[in-house]
Amino acid sequence: MSVPLDHIRNFSIVAHIDHGKSTLADRLIQLTGGLEAREMKEQVLDSMDIERERGITIKAQTVRLTYKHTDGETYILNLIDTPGHVDFAYEVSRSLAAVEGSLLVVDASQGVEAQTLANVYHAMDANHELVVVLNKIDLPAAEPERIKQQIEDVIGIDAENAVEISAKSGLNIDKVLAAIVERLPAPKGDINAPLKALLVDSWYDTYLGVVVLIRVIDGTVKKGQKIRMMNANAAYELDRVGVFTPKLVDIGELGPGEIGFFTASIKEVADTNVGDTITDDRRPTATPFPGFRPAQPVVFCGLFPVDASDFEELRAAMGKLRLNDASFSYEMETSAALGFGFRCGFLGLLHLEIIQERLAREFNLDLIATAPSVVYQVALTTGETLELHNPADLPDVTRIDEIREPWIKATILTPDEYLGSILKLCQDRRGIQVNLTYVGNRAMVEYELPLNEVVFDFYDRLKSMSKGYASFDYTLADYRAGDLVKLSVLVNSEPVDALSMLVHRHAAESRGRGMCEKLKDLIPPHLFVIPIQAAIGGKIIARETIRALRKDVTAKCYGGDATRKRKLLEAQKKGKKRMRQFGSVEIPQEAFIEALKMGDE
Repeated sequence: MSVPLDHIRNFSIVAHIDHGKSTLADRLIQLTGGLEAREMKEQVLDSMDIERERGITIKAQTVRLTYKHTDGETYILNLIDTPGHVDFAYEVSRSLAAVEGSLLVVDASQGVEAQTLANVYHAMDANHELVVVLNKIDLPAAEPERIKQQIEDVIGIDAENAVEISAKSGLNIDKVLAAIVERLPAPKGDINAPLKALLVDSWYDTYLGVVVLIRVIDGTVKKGQKIRMMNANAAYELDRVGVFTPKLVDIGELGPGEIGFFTASIKEVADTNVGDTITDDRRPTATPFPGFRPAQPVVFCGLFPVDASDFEELRAAMGKLRLNDASFSYEMETSAALGFGFRCGFLGLLHLEIIQERLAREFNLDLIATAPSVVYQVALTTGETLELHNPADLPDVTRIDEIREPWIKATILTPDEYLGSILKLCQDRRGIQVNLTYVGNRAMVEYELPLNEVVFDFYDRLKSMSKGYASFDYTLADYRAGDLVKLSVLVNSEPVDALSMLVHRHAAESRGRGMCEKLKDLIPPHLFVIPIQAAIGGKIIARETIRALRKDVTAKCYGGDATRKRKLLEAQKKGKKRMRQFGSVEIPQEAFIEALKMGDE
């Protein structure tokens, strides 16, 4: 039997990274008896090894909790734990669409950070009721009163009756549960209407096939029922219907307002589009949901196996990762220097790093990644526009009308003393300042920046300049025409396609010089002179030379005429000239990896 609507509360937890979302989720599960003491572990909902090691949440997770309120009634609480990092913002937005309210968790010592703002705005866009929770109030540095004032000043929501807790020690967690029941709205829905459910997430399970997470709006979902996905236009018969407590529990049917899962022998996650509407096959609902925009990859890079024989394994691994991460895209590409590999699209640099780490860790693959680049729009003189993912594919300059690059709107929150160096960093990266405001002793700077300047090492530089105190969040703004040129690297007059990149004309010379200096140290000397050049089109803008290894051919000459020595040296010179013409330069794999390292300034 499905649960009455007024006894259900659906909520998510939003916060900046490290403000204690996952720990709070642990305490809520513990207090409501979702898991027994022996099954509890730190960060129960962070199931991936990487999530546990880095202490971040990557995939949104869900749990159904049963809570007995002081008024004697029993409530069902559905919690969705969301990631706090900007690269996984699409995970956040779709999780928020499935619930009615949010707990806004703010660290009582650090206060409001850039991603706190971003995630609160996501929640407000979804018309959420917010309950403010101040975490870590047992720390000596906690200043709950000041932070409450800050929340009111920056976000503009009332923080007067914020719940003050310590998720680590479990202090006041019962008050959070009471606040959820008392302050968050119950879901709406009609049990007799045709089935209408939102597909929130899906992932691949080795035993069950694809597991689909849904939020039922109207009607009921029962085991054995035939459902239809309206967007994908596919019908399936349900094998299992259940909920997570966080363990998988089968409960034959889900009613309006409930969040649960079903399996239906679906083979691939690609068949289940997040945001799709699920309805009854015989009695469909009239209006489907508008759906979510698919996640747009922003950063692209090539991934190649170090050992060419691993290519098939890499292809299989990519396919498996794609099963669980719909925002990751890839296509095959070849490179003269690196052989066969894939061109992959990611939502940001952290996403790229995590996928690379998962490939290395879960599939034991050694990979080389090319320099990350963004998607450019190239307007040709014929009037058509191309999307350029790889700088090596840039068409001939005479056919190009203009190159447009993506710009982002960045929000940076920083303590006052680091403001000067951060403004300089943004100016050096061709940034345009939009706004600068103060919240207490912290500055909030808004900048417009070209994404390709941010992709390299902006985030690392920002963190090191501010000793880790500055926080950074961005959204894509638009594409703008820029004075961009293709920087090619030539080794012994041969272009190396894996090292070519698009840069702004002003930065081209220093970038090229840096690349040449780096390669000079990385490529071992050969028996002939090797020139390393950086070029824009036909114009060489930087050059370094690797000196030749030299054999002493005159060693056997003792005494006698000087012409004997000269003859031998001339013969050596001719030989070297011929070698330089026909000799190929071996660039070791390590040199590629080093030359393509982030932050190649």
